[in-house]
Amino acid sequence: MPFTVQDTALRDVKLLNITRFDDARGWFIEAHKHSDFTAAGIEAQFVQDNCSRSSRGVLRGLHFQLPPHEQGKLILPLEGRLYDVALDLRTGSPSYNRWQAFTLDAATPQALWIPPGFAHGFLVLSETALFLYKVTAEYAPGHEGGIRWDDPDLGIEWPQRQPVLSPKDTALPLLKDFCSPFVYGSAAGKEKGV
Repeated sequence: MPFTVQDTALRDVKLLNITRFDDARGWFIEAHKHSDFTAAGIEAQFVQDNCSRSSRGVLRGLHFQLPPHEQGKLILPLEGRLYDVALDLRTGSPSYNRWQAFTLDAATPQALWIPPGFAHGFLVLSETALFLYKVTAEYAPGHEGGIRWDDPDLGIEWPQRQPVLSPKDTALPLLKDFCSPFVYGSAAGKEKGV
C-alpha cells in the first residue's frame, strides 16, 4: 500500500501519509490507487480532478456542494503549505458541526480525504500553494454552498485574521442560518464514500 491511513477527530475524515520514492532524479508518489483506497475503507469513485494555485494569505471556503451533487474530496498538496479545515455538516454524525484543521505541506507527502457532507476551506501559508483535489461528483454550479469562514459559533482558529477573500466567500451564511440536507449514514452518502 503506498500510504498509511490515520483517523482524525472527525468521523470518516482520513489523513493519508503517502510513501514517497526519492532518488537522484527527483521523487514519485502514487496519489490514488483504487484498490488500496478500498482496502483502507475509503469507498470513493473520483470523477473530476481540480488543481488550485493561490498566493499567501488567500482563504477559500468553507465550500460544499448540495445533494444530489455532494462531493467527497481528496486533497493533495503539490507545492507549498495549506491550513486546511473540514467541517462536518451531516446531521446525526458523532462529529456533527465540529471542525478540524490540518497543516498540509508538499514537503511531507500527505493527502486528506474529506467525504461528502463536509464543508471544506483552506488558507495558504506559503508564498504560493498548488494542490490537486480529486472529487466524487462533477462541479454543479446551481448546487454550490458554503459557511462563513469566520463564523463566531464555529470559532475556527485561522492563523491569519484578515485573509484575502472573494466577494462570494464574504457573503456566505453563518452555520445557524443553514439547514443541513446532509444525513450521516444515508444511502446516498454511502454510495459516495461517507
